[in-house]
Amino acid sequence: MAISRRHALRASLLGGAGVALATAAPAPAWAEPGLPFAGGAHEALRLLKEGNRRWRRFASRHPNEGRNRRIEVAQGQNPFALILGCADSRVAPELVFDRGLGDLFTVRSAGEVLDSSVLGSIVYAVEHLAVPLVVVQGHSSCGAVSAAVEAHRTGELPHGHVGYLVEQILEVVESTPEDGDDFIEDCVRANAVHVADLLRRDEELRPFVEAGDLHIVAARYDLRGYGVDWL
Repeated sequence: MAISRRHALRASLLGGAGVALATAAPAPAWAEPGLPFAGGAHEALRLLKEGNRRWRRFASRHPNEGRNRRIEVAQGQNPFALILGCADSRVAPELVFDRGLGDLFTVRSAGEVLDSSVLGSIVYAVEHLAVPLVVVQGHSSCGAVSAAVEAHRTGELPHGHVGYLVEQILEVVESTPEDGDDFIEDCVRANAVHVADLLRRDEELRPFVEAGDLHIVAARYDLRGYGVDWL
């Protein structure tokens, strides 16, 4: 029922945008504002991989940033992917994937930690914008994961709100084997995979996953090599 509702809700929320669009420059065929992305999760993932290749090679094109695009997205949005990434200032999704305005719906929290606000934002993008792909993107040298590893080793949690973040990651740290070359990086990967699994099992997102309308994948961005590893 929720899946069919989103189409009706989107139509009512975005109704009337077509008149305004008549005066705007044509949008790319896959990204007409106000309509759901038609390419599906595989095409969305291909676009992300292409963009990251350009970023790695210092060949970014900075698409969809000009005057016409600004006019287009003022009428509505239809991002082709949602990136749940860390709040770290070094991992901005639009840069890492070389995308522009209206391309990505981004949700960011330290260590990709989930709470009601994060989950509500993700559900909104899936239900009302028909985003077909969610990427949970961790990154190397993650401070939140490092803090959780420190808490695991010392038995001491930070106080206050930071303590909440660390506690959410601690479960992953405690279940990750310490037999690799870099325990913190193993935990970064494990945390992204764990959060992606939690999203697949979420009661509001699971029906979209089971229907094949939503794919959720985990990834890790390397701060030194600039590439994204798909987990």
